[in-house]
Parts: sequence; structure tokens; C-alpha cells
Amino acid sequence: MLRRTKILATLGPATDAPKILEAIIRAGVDVVRLNFSHGTEEEHRTRVKLVRECATSQGRAIGVLADLQGPKIRTHRFRAGRVFLQEGAPFILDADMAPDAGTVEGVGITYKALPQDVQVGDTLLLDDGRLVLVVEDVIGPQVICRVWVGGELSDKKGINRQGGGLSAPALTHKDREDIRTAAELGVDYLAISFPRSADDVLEARALLRAAGGHGAIVSKIERAEALNDLEGIVKASDAVMIARGDLGVEIGDAELPGVQKRIIRMARDMNRVSITATQMMESMIKNPTPTRAEVLDIANAVMDGTDAVMLSAETAAGSYPVQAVQAMARICLGAERQRETQRSKHRIDSHFESVGEAIAMATMYTANHMDVSAIVALTETGFTPLLMSRIRSGIPIFSLTRHEATRRRVTLYRGVYPVRFDVKYDNPTLVIQDAIDTMLNRGAVREGDLVILTKGDFTGISGRTNVMKIIRVGDPIFPEEQE
Repeated sequence: MLRRTKILATLGPATDAPKILEAIIRAGVDVVRLNFSHGTEEEHRTRVKLVRECATSQGRAIGVLADLQGPKIRTHRFRAGRVFLQEGAPFILDADMAPDAGTVEGVGITYKALPQDVQVGDTLLLDDGRLVLVVEDVIGPQVICRVWVGGELSDKKGINRQGGGLSAPALTHKDREDIRTAAELGVDYLAISFPRSADDVLEARALLRAAGGHGAIVSKIERAEALNDLEGIVKASDAVMIARGDLGVEIGDAELPGVQKRIIRMARDMNRVSITATQMMESMIKNPTPTRAEVLDIANAVMDGTDAVMLSAETAAGSYPVQAVQAMARICLGAERQRETQRSKHRIDSHFESVGEAIAMATMYTANHMDVSAIVALTETGFTPLLMSRIRSGIPIFSLTRHEATRRRVTLYRGVYPVRFDVKYDNPTLVIQDAIDTMLNRGAVREGDLVILTKGDFTGISGRTNVMKIIRVGDPIFPEEQE
């Protein structure tokens, strides 16, 4: 059984050794993530080069996602490295304080507009909500707070306003520089941190294209106000990431499960890819096995229909990166055995907007109601396999294409597997036979298997899929009628 849900793993010091990187790819990584919040440009370049080499050596297509840092809304540093804030004690967030002068009485902040963005009575959450401050006054550059929930606070911890509303722009100067780097590296996906509206997504896409990049755009849903324009953000994006850390802090834990399900459903309805991220297997940073709660979290996301699940520090800095990937792959496969992941009524009552969409939907519903072993899609851009992957099914979709960029892009699509295939013939019948032979040689199909193949009448032209053929492997392929 091929795993349909894709695994996105973050690179870092724990994966820099070539043997470890090779091992996590072998264990099931489909896409790697470069976290531009950490590491140097040279480190990112080295990692991309190594990924490409490892992928080639294993005969794999591995996508690369670059994740922009976004606005840094954090505390500065403390003189002693950390302090303990007592419940009920006063504490000041000071936009003018020196970066390394923090004490138990107050600390500097990276986000200088915070005093303008908050007002008396606001709740501020520090370190992913572990500490809670209530704003009592704002005097010049100082936000004067009272500690509501205390605890240890160390350097460079995040600050969120409960309910959202901080005005920091989604794209910083560093992000703009990093977009140019991402374009030079030829990344397949660019993730935008903290977008507030569709305009932020469109701006990032324009900057990437201007820099010569062709990657798809991923919007990270992590601000409360992003939910006010969720449909617009999803429509402007190629994929969305449910970044549950900051999002959960801003909207509250109780609201997060429903929002996660809503985003996955909306992405599927709008033919976009969804990634579920943050703390999926956090215990495996230090432990070789996941908790039962983590197992259920991953399985629920899979059964909800997410395209991909993501590992962060588990692979970037954890002690067990290979085991984390292996465990995630095992859990995804277990969840995918459930019947609800293999049957779909998605779009059954909808009007199809194009011939290609009609072919894709007909293919999936036919496959789900026959003993079909595989779906073979000859594609230029990967769009037809994307449409197919929106339908729940247990049948693998093989995306046959000559374009390396397309093969890497489809690595994030649920249930889609890239295959290198170049059209060698003008005769359509020979093209189809060559595609079937390719699948036979890979061991993906056997003599007697029923296969559905889709293609366009004119090869090499994108957006022209208009043919669906049901083929018994080994039977003669009848010539197609030509216009």
C-alpha cells in the first residue's frame, strides 16, 4: 500500500550529515523545508544541493519549500538569559530598551510598533501562550503590564495579542531578501508567514516572479485576522499551511480543532493543497516514540483529508529524526486504511468548469467504482493530478511528466506520485503503450491490471487534457481517432 499523505520535514543541524538526510528520505520524506528563521544563506544553499544529490541517488523527486521568517514579534534578551515572572507582578515591554538589558522588571522588544497596537485591557501571550500579561497602561514606548500567568521567560520569545490585531506587515525587509535567495535556489514552494489578507499573498507571488522564481505559494494561516479573509487567502494561494502554534495562541485552543477542519475542507473545495503543521510529534524531539495523543492528532488530520503533515524541530534539531519520519509514515498508512479516507462525494453535485476538470472527476469516480489498480496521468503542469487528488481514494495517481519542476511540485499532492516520462512518439497509441510499459517496468502495475489513463490529444501543451481511457494491461491498445 502506497502512503498517500505526504511528509514535509524541516532541515537543520540534525539532518546536515548526508547519511541522516539519505535516511529520512528513504524513510518517507516527500518535501523538505528550509526554515529561513534560522541558518545562513550559505547553509540553505548547501542543504538544497545535498537534497538534490540524495534525491537523484535514490531515484526520487523531492520538493523543496522555503519558509519565510515573517515579522519578528519577540522579546529581546535578558542580562541573565532568563527570569521568572511572578503572578501579579508588574512587567514592562519597552520598545526603547537595549536588546540585552532585560530584567525581571521588563525587557526590550523587536516589534517597535507594539505600544501603538495595544490598549489597556488587552491580553498579551508570551512564549506560545505559556505566560500571560494584561496591559494596564501605555506610556510612550512602554507597555506596562501585570503578570496574569507567570513562569520562566527566556530570551527571544514570541509575543501574541489575544484575538490578533498587531499591524506588523507580513513581508519584512529580510523576507524580501530571502525571496530573492529562494528564487535563486529554485525552490518548489515559498511559504509566507503571517499573511493578513490575499493582498499579502499576491505581493509575495509578484516578488518571487520578479526575482525569477517559479515556485508555488503557501500561505501559513497563523493570525486571527487571517480567518476574516480566509477564502481570499486560500484562493490567492497554491497551498495553505495550518500553523497551529501562533494561530492557537491568538484564537484559543478550544477554537483550533474546528478551524483546522474548516481550512482543510476549504482548501480541498478550492483545489488547493493543505499542510497540517506544528507540534505534530514534538515529544520525539527527545524521545524515540510518539505519544498516543500525537498518533491520534496525525491520524485525525489524515482522515480529515490533509495533503501533508509536517515535522519541525523533530527533524531539524531532534535526537531521533529518522525515527520521527518512520513513525509519521506508519501512522499515516494506518489512518489511510480507514474506509472514510477512500470514498468521496466531493463535487458530485457541482458544475465542472473545464474539460480537464470533467476528465479528472470522471476518472476518480470511475476508479473508485471499479477494480482499478492505478491512474496514469500524462501531464505538463501537474494540474490534472491536482484535481484528481482532491477526491478521496485508495488508488494511486501516477503523474507522468518530462518536467523536473512538475515532478517536484506534485510531491506535495495527496496520493500523487511523480514519474519521469518523456513523449517519444507522435503516434498517440504508441505514447499510451510507452506509458503503460513505463508503469510495468516500475512494478507499479501488472499484466491483467485495470488502469485508467488520461492525456491530451496534443502532447506538450498544458491545460489540454481531454482523453480518458480504461486499459487492461497486456491487452491491445486500439488506435485513437484523430481530428
